[in-house]
Amino acid sequence: MSQDKIHESNKSHETNESHGKSLGGIKNTLVYWLAVEIYNLNSIFLKLYISKFSRTLDQMEQAARSGKQDLVEGSLENSVESNLKLTGVSRASYGELIEDYQDFLFNKGLKLWDKNDPRVLHLRSILINPHEPHVTHESNESHGIKFSDPEAFANLMITLCTKEGFLLDRFLKGIEKSFIQKGGFRENLFQKRREFKNK
Repeated sequence: MSQDKIHESNKSHETNESHGKSLGGIKNTLVYWLAVEIYNLNSIFLKLYISKFSRTLDQMEQAARSGKQDLVEGSLENSVESNLKLTGVSRASYGELIEDYQDFLFNKGLKLWDKNDPRVLHLRSILINPHEPHVTHESNESHGIKFSDPEAFANLMITLCTKEGFLLDRFLKGIEKSFIQKGGFRENLFQKRREFKNK
């Protein structure tokens, strides 16, 4: 199944993501709410399955935080170049998280679900609803996956991070398109300065 078909249920949200600022900010987009969901779930996973003395815990905690925070910070930048850079860092953070979860499965002798596994396809089709209560450390499951099942939980995280990567790729293309059409902050500032001087 193609990525476009897998994500077609999110189609109405993807247009919004490419123009986050004009629609009221990054916090109104699916790409942001999924980042929040990943951050919260990652915290629960670390508490349950990763030793607090492990360097991996710090790395995974930082990657999830960077994914969310760099996305927000990038959206607040006046410079399109800075926005692109920070959003790119956010994108890379989810790639790191995927690698960490795959390593967890391998090291524990657990199975990495195939991308066409019905369970994966079901998880990819779920929309994140910002109006639903967020998962907490007191929660027992999310998206039908029980936190007590390490294989299912890790595969849930891989699926969500993969989905976020797909959405961020589209989001980055939207920023790049805006930059090509409208130019960067400094470029527009100089243009306004020239117009002022020529009055």
